[in-house]
Amino acid sequence: MGPEITREDSELKKKKLTFLLIPDSSGSPRQVSVSITLIYSLLGALLLLIITTFFLSSHFFSYEVAQEELTRLRAENQQLAEKFEQMRWNLAEVEDRYTELVSREVRIRSLFDLPEIPAEERQLGVGGPEPAVLTEFSETEKDAFITELEVDHLLRLSQFELENYQKVENSLVDIKERLRHTPSIWPTTGWVSRGYGMKYDPFTGYRQMHRGVDIANRPNTPVVATADGRIALISTGTELGKCIMLDHGFGYKARFGHLSQILVKNGQRVKRGEVIGLMGSTGYSTGPHLHYEVFRNGQFHNPADYILNDIKEFAPNKL
Repeated sequence: MGPEITREDSELKKKKLTFLLIPDSSGSPRQVSVSITLIYSLLGALLLLIITTFFLSSHFFSYEVAQEELTRLRAENQQLAEKFEQMRWNLAEVEDRYTELVSREVRIRSLFDLPEIPAEERQLGVGGPEPAVLTEFSETEKDAFITELEVDHLLRLSQFELENYQKVENSLVDIKERLRHTPSIWPTTGWVSRGYGMKYDPFTGYRQMHRGVDIANRPNTPVVATADGRIALISTGTELGKCIMLDHGFGYKARFGHLSQILVKNGQRVKRGEVIGLMGSTGYSTGPHLHYEVFRNGQFHNPADYILNDIKEFAPNKL
């Protein structure tokens, strides 16, 4: 059986609204009756249309706003990607400069015989598999993550290198002091008339060990200290005639013989390049020259191994 129609529903359907339409004076009035049910239906349809229109309009505007926001985010994302790319290039340049600094540090360590740092220690634990989290990232997020790792690693490397340079600097300060007391320049100007080693004696004609170098020039040519030190001994009655023994410290000593005049005193402190005497021909000598010897830890060494400058650069500090 179908649903029962109540008396009230039946009466509602029978109810009507009557509209009286009155035209101008030439026409006759007309009467129009409209069912109440029809009016309610039309009102319901109109309300549904309004609601549907509002919903669709809201959805359309929301979509437009979302599209604009998406476009803006894409533009920002592109800018960030370009900035990350530029940052990666900058990081590459910084890494190149860091590599050059490391190379210079290695050369300095080699030059001054300082302990080297193993390459593995310099890496500070880099390497290993790629983090699993990267598989969940977008390309931009991957770039950001990798760049952050590179920056962090570079910061740790720079701190490590800074500490190493501090150690090198401290070592070089000690080396600098030692170098100041290491014979390293020509003691006078002129020409080498006899070198170090087995040479013929000008008086006997026999070969014998010559423990220094002879530098000939005019009498009274200035003779200088070849490194910082203290006058340890002045002698006048030996085969070397007027002679100066200079103690440089660190195991180094130097002797200057056949001088015509001595310009320093025992115990006096002198600097490299400072004039200590004048060339002569005193003692066992055939003519004006300087006999120059270098000792290290009591052993004779070839003075030529301790001359680093050109003889043309000879310039005494004071006469």
